[in-house]
Formats: sequence, C-alpha cells, structure tokens
Amino acid sequence: MKSYVCTLCGYVYDPAVGDEDNGVAPGTPFEAIPEEWVCPLCGAGKDQFEEE
Repeated sequence: MKSYVCTLCGYVYDPAVGDEDNGVAPGTPFEAIPEEWVCPLCGAGKDQFEEE
C-alpha cells in the first residue's frame, strides 16, 4: 500500500499504521478513507495529499 503526504504540513499517512485517533484502522488504504477525513495535524482535506 502506498503512503500519502499532506502538501501543507508534511504529515505522512501510512496505511500500515492508519489514523486510529480519527477512526481509520491500520491497514486502511488511503483511497478507502472517508472523504470527510482531514489531516490530523493541520486539518487539510484529502485533496491536499499526494502519493509519496
């Protein structure tokens, strides 16, 4: 699975880790994260992320 980086703050979404604090279980690919999910560091939307 591919990691994605927030172009605003540099946060890296690693699908192996997920984002459990915000309801995204480990093993969840970026494409499967709900559209309303935002970067846990800066609040940017999914559209601000690029494949790493």
